[in-house]
Amino acid sequence: MLAPYLEMDDYNMESAKRICGNVAGLCSWTQAMADFFAINKEVLPLKANLALQEARLVVAQSELAKAQEQLDAKQQELDAVQALYDAAMKEKRDLQDDAHACRRKMATATALIDGLGGEKVRWTDSSAAFQTQIKHLVGDVLLSTGFLSYAGPFNQEYRSLLLELWKKEMEDKLIPFSPDLNVIGLLVDTATVSEWNLQGLPSDDLSIQNGIVVTKASRYPLLIDPQGQGKTWIQNRERDQQLQVTSLNHKYFRSHLEDSLSLGRPLLLEDVGEELDPVLDNVLDKNYIKSGSTYKVKVGDKEVDVMKGFTLYITTKLANPAYSPEVSARTALVDFTVTQRGLEDQLLGRVIQLEKQELEAERVKLLEEVTSNKRKMKELEDSLLFRLTSTQGSLVEDQSLIEVLRVTKTTAQEVSEKLSVAAETEVKINQAREEYRPVATRGSILYFLIVEMSLVNIMYQTSLRQFLGLFDSSMQNSAKSQLTSKRISNIISFLTYQVYCYTARGLYEDHKLLFTLLLALKIDLQAQNISHPEVLTFVKGGASLDLNSVESKPRRWILDQTWLNLVQLSGLPPFAQILTQVSQNERAWRTWFDHPAPEDATLPDGYEEKLDTFRKLLLIRSWCPDRTIAQARRYISESLGPKYAEGLVLDLDGMLAESDNRTPMVCLLSMGSDPTENIERLAKNKGAPCRPISMGQGQEVPARRLLASSMTDGGWLLLQNCHLGLDFLDELLETVTAATPESVHKVFRVWLTTDAHPRFPIAFLQSSIKFTNEPPLGMKAGLKRTFNGVTQDQLEISSLPQWKPLLYAVAFLHTTVQERRKFGPLGWNIPYEFNQADFTSSMQFVQNHLDDLDSKRGVNWSCLRYMLGEVQYGGRVTDDLDKRLLNTFTRVWFGENTFRDNFCFYEGYSIPAKAKTAQDVLQHIEALPLVDSPEVFGLHPNADITYQTNLANETLSTIVNIQPKDSGGGAGETREASVQRLAAEMLEKLPPDYVPHEVKGQLQKMGPLQPMNIFLRQEVDRMQRVISSVRSTLTDLKLAIDGTIIMSEDLRDALDCMFDARIPRLWLRLSWPSATLGFWFSELMERNRQLNAWISAGRPNQFWLTGFFNPQGFLTAMRQETTRSNLSRGWALDTVTLSNDVTKMMREDVSAPPPEDVGGVYIYGLFLDGAGWDRRGAKLTEAPPKVLFTPLPVVHVYAVSAANTADSKRPPGGGGAVGLYSCPVYKKPRRTDLNFIFSLQLRSAQPAEHWTLRGAALLCDCK
Repeated sequence: MLAPYLEMDDYNMESAKRICGNVAGLCSWTQAMADFFAINKEVLPLKANLALQEARLVVAQSELAKAQEQLDAKQQELDAVQALYDAAMKEKRDLQDDAHACRRKMATATALIDGLGGEKVRWTDSSAAFQTQIKHLVGDVLLSTGFLSYAGPFNQEYRSLLLELWKKEMEDKLIPFSPDLNVIGLLVDTATVSEWNLQGLPSDDLSIQNGIVVTKASRYPLLIDPQGQGKTWIQNRERDQQLQVTSLNHKYFRSHLEDSLSLGRPLLLEDVGEELDPVLDNVLDKNYIKSGSTYKVKVGDKEVDVMKGFTLYITTKLANPAYSPEVSARTALVDFTVTQRGLEDQLLGRVIQLEKQELEAERVKLLEEVTSNKRKMKELEDSLLFRLTSTQGSLVEDQSLIEVLRVTKTTAQEVSEKLSVAAETEVKINQAREEYRPVATRGSILYFLIVEMSLVNIMYQTSLRQFLGLFDSSMQNSAKSQLTSKRISNIISFLTYQVYCYTARGLYEDHKLLFTLLLALKIDLQAQNISHPEVLTFVKGGASLDLNSVESKPRRWILDQTWLNLVQLSGLPPFAQILTQVSQNERAWRTWFDHPAPEDATLPDGYEEKLDTFRKLLLIRSWCPDRTIAQARRYISESLGPKYAEGLVLDLDGMLAESDNRTPMVCLLSMGSDPTENIERLAKNKGAPCRPISMGQGQEVPARRLLASSMTDGGWLLLQNCHLGLDFLDELLETVTAATPESVHKVFRVWLTTDAHPRFPIAFLQSSIKFTNEPPLGMKAGLKRTFNGVTQDQLEISSLPQWKPLLYAVAFLHTTVQERRKFGPLGWNIPYEFNQADFTSSMQFVQNHLDDLDSKRGVNWSCLRYMLGEVQYGGRVTDDLDKRLLNTFTRVWFGENTFRDNFCFYEGYSIPAKAKTAQDVLQHIEALPLVDSPEVFGLHPNADITYQTNLANETLSTIVNIQPKDSGGGAGETREASVQRLAAEMLEKLPPDYVPHEVKGQLQKMGPLQPMNIFLRQEVDRMQRVISSVRSTLTDLKLAIDGTIIMSEDLRDALDCMFDARIPRLWLRLSWPSATLGFWFSELMERNRQLNAWISAGRPNQFWLTGFFNPQGFLTAMRQETTRSNLSRGWALDTVTLSNDVTKMMREDVSAPPPEDVGGVYIYGLFLDGAGWDRRGAKLTEAPPKVLFTPLPVVHVYAVSAANTADSKRPPGGGGAVGLYSCPVYKKPRRTDLNFIFSLQLRSAQPAEHWTLRGAALLCDCK
């Protein structure tokens, strides 16, 4: 009802307020009541429902409370059961955990037991070994320190011997040491050794020991390192530490030393000599002064800080230096000389690297793996031991330990497998490597032969680096082949010839054959084609045998030396019967021996079929020393190939191609050789400017200037006579080698010429290419060389007809005086250095003489002869008999007959009188024979035998001198044992000492003041000194070899000389020279026998002149004796001269002394050299072919008074139209003033000049 009102528009609050405020309130109330009624109508049912629901709620809550009570009761029950369950489960879990832990511990324990069970035996053994090691530690450390202190200078063999001796000594002193001690294993680990090998240290034991001494010794090391391997290793090892390299003659040496000390850097002092700079003394002695927390050392006058890290290394290139005890004490000397086996292994590595790269890579990889695996095993074992010793609590609870053990076990298994695989692989690789070993062996033989040649001449120096370059180039350039054996053969033949050519190019002619012969011998020795005793027999022959202690020779025509050689030869299998065969078939052997070339003749007794070339060489060397060289060439040709027996021609073009701008080329000069012209011609052909400069005092500055300009513009620098400017050479080498490639023109070259000089820097020689350019031998070659220097203008300088013949005669004389040198004492007593300057000045004199010539009087021959014989050539001559020879040449060849058409120097050697041009003269020379007979030079044809014999003896003697001193004596006998046996034999035969009072008594009976007896007493005194010296040396030597006394320098020399069949230095000083020790000892016995017989039995009927120390004194005593007996006739000693008759008696025919009215003495034992003797006509005659020395019959030497003309004109040995030749008598074959005794007058049908040119003389000893 109210709704319509309420819905009206104006029934609201605002409208009511406008009309009446009270009505507004009523209006509001009516609206509110209407709203209340509407709401209340909805709320009332809800309230009723609420009351109903609340009643229901109360009922439900009461039910709920009951249910809750029931639930709480059940919950309590459940909690109780849950607690029981949890307790049970916990117990179960604990039990399970315990069971699991127990199982784990069991597994761990099992693993530990299994894992360590394998180590148990080893560790037990190790533990025992450690105990033993601890016990032996004192001895081991003593041996190691001894090794570090003393073993460095010795070779491998001696080091081992030293250790054995020390061990023996320690056993005697009851000092415990490990019997199987390995010094390397004790002082260094394998990892370090591998590192050293990678740095360039060879892997052989000797090198590793050297590495230990260098790094561990307390003194600074001094490396004897001729091949430079030690230096290379040090440079690689210390590269990261900023190594400073210097030398004693470096201009900044002091600065380098001071800087290295104060900065704590290593210093390498290279290429020192036998003396060190005193400035190093304090550094070497480590005389450090403590200053606060640092050290200082006095270097000269300056104190320098010594920082940690400073080390001094010293190296020398000298192969066998003699350092003073002070140097040896201050430094740790280490012998780094490469060994033959060590070099062989290195070369094998190089061969495999080039030929089988994959094989070598596999081997290196394998070595690295093995080293790495071993190192890993060591680390794991160390870790395991550390864990075992440092684990706290139970071991079975340390899981990481078990893990380490598991890894160790697995790794050990893997490593073991790898090592076994590696061992198998290594065997395969080594088999493949061993296939190539012959190449390495040949390389090693070649290198050590080259090194030996430096003992022949100090200038023959070749570095290992140079040799390795040759070795590598041979590998690359030799013919390839799929067949390994063929490839190896190709490499060996190519390498051998290349090394031969390279080395022979730098040798003098005298030594080329020596080198090739040694090469053949060493290769055949290594291939076991020949034996060591055979080589020793070839080299020494019967030199150490005593003629009196061997079977006597069957025939007189066999020389003593030949027989001794045959006795020695009979000890070799093919020649066991030779002594019997020679005795029984003497005629056949003599026929063979008399053949002009026995090497081409058929050998008797079936030897022709059963001997090869080398064994035939042994036989030829024993019988015919003069044919040894010819047969040696044949042996070389057969052993190595024909190309080795032919001479090498110097190829400057090829050598230039071989060189580079950092390699100097050194020409070793000899008499009459100068390569300047050839070098200048080559430079012209190549379009390079050649700048020669002769070295000498003050020449360094211009040389330096020329060097700088040549390096810049590509010129050639030619330094001549460098032996006069040695100080500049080190600077030159450093400038050339240290310069950067950009700063040196690629065409630049350095050429040097030098004489051999002992102080020539070895480093320079080892960095250079060496060559010789000797003049060819022979009259033809000599004349050609002389006339090549004569121009057409010089030939036509004088219009006189005498000019050209005289010029040719002077040239012929010039060549003759040079060529005679090769014949030894037969040619010239002293070999003079006649050279081109002598010819030039003689030519100038002849020209001047002809310019001033008076055409009516002709050539003044006496003036010309005097100038040539006494001034131009004679100015060099110091020996009177040589002067006589030279004047004889000028007298025979320079006279009016020189200009006759039929004049000739010798048949076939005439003067080219019709030659108009220099070319005509050269054509005439070209027609001369290639080989000259000795008669061209005035000598007997036998002189060639002497020359060839001397050449052979010199070659064999050089081989003996350069042989290493530690080789066995063949047949298992060592040098020492061989010498000890020889010493015992000599002592047994040595005559007893003279008893002074007995000698005095005998002399009293004979008349002590008689001149002859005074002479005898002096001779006995000297002989006693020799006998005493020999006895004491031999006795001491036996004791020294046994080790009872110290081996002094004299005893060492005696040992070496006796083994080489030479006379020890000590004996030679007191006695006389001789060819061999055997002959010397035989002569000692003979000399003593003569003196002994004279003293005991009185004055002999004849005297062996050779048996006296002072034969001049003997002859003077005889003169005094004769003078005294003729005092009544007014004789005075200063007017008494010697005269002589050669009797027809031989030694055995003499039964009485000379007639008393003449007096004098009979002497025997003289041999004619260069002439023969006609016994029937008692005069000189030509020597028979092949008879070098003719024994002279007994000579009666007596004194005559020059004042008494009747006596002085007494005809020697009867009348007859014969002349006299004043024949000099010498003690020994070396014809020097010291050996000259006097001259004998010998009858001759030929003029005396003939025998002067022959070089005829008498020798007391021809051996």
